[in-house]
Amino acid sequence: MKRKLALLGSTGSIGTQALEVVNEHPDRFEVYALTANNQADLLIEQARRFLPEMVVIANEDKYPRLKEALAGLPVKVWAGTDAIAQVAEAGPVDMVLTAMVGYAGLKPAIAAIKAGKAIALANKETLVVAGELITSLAAQHKTPLLPVDSEHSAIFQCLAGEWGNPVEKIILTASGGPFRTKSAEELATVTKAQALKHPNWTMGAKVTVDSASMMNKGFEMIEAKWLFGLAPEQIQIVVHPQSVIHSMVQFEDGAIMAQLGIPDMKLPISYAFSYPERLKSKAPRLDFNLYNTLTFEEPDSKRFRNLSFAFEAVRKGGNMPCIVNAANEIAVASFLREETGFLQMSDIIENTMRKASFIANPSCEDYVRTDAEARRIASGFI
Repeated sequence: MKRKLALLGSTGSIGTQALEVVNEHPDRFEVYALTANNQADLLIEQARRFLPEMVVIANEDKYPRLKEALAGLPVKVWAGTDAIAQVAEAGPVDMVLTAMVGYAGLKPAIAAIKAGKAIALANKETLVVAGELITSLAAQHKTPLLPVDSEHSAIFQCLAGEWGNPVEKIILTASGGPFRTKSAEELATVTKAQALKHPNWTMGAKVTVDSASMMNKGFEMIEAKWLFGLAPEQIQIVVHPQSVIHSMVQFEDGAIMAQLGIPDMKLPISYAFSYPERLKSKAPRLDFNLYNTLTFEEPDSKRFRNLSFAFEAVRKGGNMPCIVNAANEIAVASFLREETGFLQMSDIIENTMRKASFIANPSCEDYVRTDAEARRIASGFI
């Protein structure tokens, strides 16, 4: 039986690589649904190639073009964010890949979990914003959350067969991004073009900027806390510029297990899709003759303040991580429009954390209100 997939965010970096995995294993996977936010042309191309049951474009202004381009094909065409949530809970779907960027991934993730769909989780903001709610719902509906981020997939793989052995800590590796060696004075003048040149990974613009500011690693720490049931003190971040060791797990006897490989997102995508099996891959293999030196450094949270904000937010709990995420999305969007400097993004986040309303035990509705309030506050600081 082929596993039917709903790929939310199919036109992004993760989504396009997920389709490459499907293309390599047509006997194992079938694309049931594709969704995108704005990239109608690429979505049309993907729909013509994979002929899913349905496609959805979040931007309703792009619907007429999408509908016209796919006329005559056996493909249902919908539009709007509510339609994406409906796709996520569609009856025939076996697994939902949540690869949408940012807060937008939360609503369809909740819909998919309540419908009992297996989740291949590539949208870290889902757990950053509402980790307690999401993990509680997943437990209630017996829905597996299978990590797609390379670091969390690495931890998941290291824990396979070790579920009964207590974890002392996990070690999240970080490349350090393009500005690892720059001084604070140099960071004040970096440009959008420089920030978008990641040394190891090919990602979307928002995630690439988050990597440059190390907010991405802060969010991954929060995601790891919820995925693996750990306290922030059990999560160590280590800068590893070669990006060969994707993350590590240290057990109570002091043993450390690590997952290694070349920087290639198709491996964790494939592992999530096929778990507990491993599928044959055509990807290049790791050659230690090419990586004969692996180095490790402590991250500098004074130069990269976003990392400190993430730890502060998760320790305070409640809706504070939601506030940080909303402020960061506004700050990054402003930076990408070249309205805000690189270091000013951290100022916007910090000021929003101090001004937004704190709720210790937020409901689902509170998260929605918090996101709106934090975005409004953050926008006022630009």
